[in-house]
Amino acid sequence: DHCPKPLLPAGGRPLIAWHLERLARAGFPQVVINHAHLGARLEQALGDGSAWGLSIAWSREPQALETAGGIANALPLLGEAPFLVINGDVWCDFDPGRAHTIAAQMDAAGLQAWCVLVANPAHHPQGDFGLDGGLLRETDTGLRLTFSGIGVYRPSLFAGLRRGERAPLGPLLRAAAAAGRAGAERHWGRWTDVGTPQRLAELDAELRQEARDAGVFGAP
Repeated sequence: DHCPKPLLPAGGRPLIAWHLERLARAGFPQVVINHAHLGARLEQALGDGSAWGLSIAWSREPQALETAGGIANALPLLGEAPFLVINGDVWCDFDPGRAHTIAAQMDAAGLQAWCVLVANPAHHPQGDFGLDGGLLRETDTGLRLTFSGIGVYRPSLFAGLRRGERAPLGPLLRAAAAAGRAGAERHWGRWTDVGTPQRLAELDAELRQEARDAGVFGAP
């Protein structure tokens, strides 16, 4: 009610700071952040991104447009090449530098989307998509995995959406998968969907314990 989810602290820093640090290390100079709920607090906390060696542009939404709607609204800031999208309310040790290789693979295969999948968490045992030979599959048979909220997309994936309209991402990904134009990979590392106070508290405790074990104290 009082804090945008990406600013919730985990391991001594806001969730979104973990993403910004990884993006900076991976060589991404420019980041676009979209917001609606309490967005002014995000802008006040993160500013222009110079604290991370980044340049942040802001895509402001008068009302939350959901994932695809938010991306479509931000397209003028994203350019014509494939771009990386990371949900602000997840924690993951995925290396965003992989996006450079993924974009090249998408170009070679004519793909519109590439999704990072993870093992199904306890709160989502049914998963979201299948994975078959590097392609995303919308199937009810075989192994299903959970979409991590991390993906690389072409602007053309959102061509049918009007700026400013609400739209979920799932239907676009399923349509691309059905057409054989969505790739995917499984991330075997750590991932947390910070969707409840309990999961946030558990993540915070884990990260603080790791910092203590590593001898890191007073994390910013």
